[in-house]
Amino acid sequence: MLKKFLRLLAENKLASLLIFLGSLSWSIPLVKSGIGYDFGVGFWGPNGHDGIWHIALANSLARGSWEMPVFAGSFLQNYHIGFDLLLALAAKISGVSTSIIYFQIVPPVLAILVGLLTYRLVATWKKSKKEALWSVFFVYFGGSFGWLVTLLTSGQLGGESVFWSQQAVSTLINPPYALSLVLLLLGLIFLIKSPITNHQSLITIFIFGVLFEVKAYAGLLALFGLFVVGVYEFVKNRDIKVLKIFSGSFAITLSLYLFLNRGSQDLLVFQPFWFLENLMSPDRLNWSKLGEALVNWRLGGLYYKSAFGYVLAFILFVFGNLGTRLVSIFSLSKRIDLLSVFIWAVILAGITVPMVFLQKGTSWNTIQFFYYSLFLLAILSGVGLVKLGKLLKVSLVYAVVLLVTLPTTFSTLYYHYLPGRPPAKISTEELRALDFLKDQPEGVVLTYPFDREAADAAVDNPPRPLYLYESTAYVSAYTDKPVFLEDEVNLDITGYGWSTRREEIVRFFSTSDQNAAHRFLEDNNIKYIYLLKGQQVSLNFQELGAKKIFENNISLIYSIS
Repeated sequence: MLKKFLRLLAENKLASLLIFLGSLSWSIPLVKSGIGYDFGVGFWGPNGHDGIWHIALANSLARGSWEMPVFAGSFLQNYHIGFDLLLALAAKISGVSTSIIYFQIVPPVLAILVGLLTYRLVATWKKSKKEALWSVFFVYFGGSFGWLVTLLTSGQLGGESVFWSQQAVSTLINPPYALSLVLLLLGLIFLIKSPITNHQSLITIFIFGVLFEVKAYAGLLALFGLFVVGVYEFVKNRDIKVLKIFSGSFAITLSLYLFLNRGSQDLLVFQPFWFLENLMSPDRLNWSKLGEALVNWRLGGLYYKSAFGYVLAFILFVFGNLGTRLVSIFSLSKRIDLLSVFIWAVILAGITVPMVFLQKGTSWNTIQFFYYSLFLLAILSGVGLVKLGKLLKVSLVYAVVLLVTLPTTFSTLYYHYLPGRPPAKISTEELRALDFLKDQPEGVVLTYPFDREAADAAVDNPPRPLYLYESTAYVSAYTDKPVFLEDEVNLDITGYGWSTRREEIVRFFSTSDQNAAHRFLEDNNIKYIYLLKGQQVSLNFQELGAKKIFENNISLIYSIS
């Protein structure tokens, strides 16, 4: 298969250039993070939280532990670990640090694979290099009309997520999502092979079967798409090939879920139109009158007004997010094939689910279903644009689409990832403390609870140290040890009741009762206490039997005997 990809690119040097530029634009949001600068280790964009979490989890898995690394003593639950398992395996085999693999190696590899596979899929499906080329363009550079909103309101380009969804340029800040795209494209390439051999069917079953553990949203949507295609093929041609693939993939998905997600719970709750109501909030479209009207009409039972309002909000949501990918509508054809049915089934499901359901803990997480709709619509946009160009017989349409599409990528990179100073860091001094603790024997680390008020007060002074940035997993990530409580954000997402544990920690650091403090440490198997200078502690650690093993201008580390 690799030889076929390389041959295709050799035949189309423009595709090679496009994949290079697209991979570069996708990689920039990550590759600058996680490495040393004069101020310490820097983190751009959301990497100071999301990237740190993946490093912590991968390090834990590399130790052979299925423990939640930021909630020591608890089994990992409600999380798809496929990407992190691969990251852990790569670090274990290569000996390269998890951070280097995550920030500097994985991004270009995944970006190139997505471009190659997109080109291969469309070229095989449509037998058109031009359509394949434009599909690759939209996959890499597709953006919303958010830049128009910010241009009109503030005179500045920006607004990538004004309409809620992240756009193509931010794909790699969510590496499990990017990896799921690779698997999805591979699965579709095998699915449309004709005739498909038993060997290829087994590969297809495996790919779609493991997809859920890489990204649950992708797994659910792909299974739904396979089921719809299977039914369509059976009704039209009395062919059960795709239904067999669906059944095999579903069996693998269910088996892996039952094995890897013990203790998991339902995370979706029924709450229709939440995204549409909040689309009008000040940090989105800032149309408060419509937002208030939507809620009031619904609560007041004014169904006609309510229906009109929600339809208007839905149109804004879809059209705003699609941007120039609206040309995907021209890809529609009277000729219905297997891949078209799959793509449109997933697109419609990806749009519908976040309109109806939210995720417990972090409501907006269900928007990730919609990411797959945008991705598949990007593929269709390449097909649609070429058809539109032929219909209008005007080459200028390509230039217009190019110019209207690129502002999202340009503004996101320019304002968020290219600046020399990142929003978050680990100082050189604190990194020394974390490195010291990493070299100590295994044991649970107790840290001071995250101080939200102090973090908010430091927001205007970047780069902020991670302890003043967000509740992250940085102590676990950079010490390679489980932490008693850290990264409250991901604990919310994965459904842990962490608030009680936080209260226990607050009581521990504020008590003067040495016996109660000793019981707390013993009951929770605490081996180390990691503190930052200035954090208020009432305890006398010497009386507690804690030995100071490290101190510098930033950090204090105690070992509990």
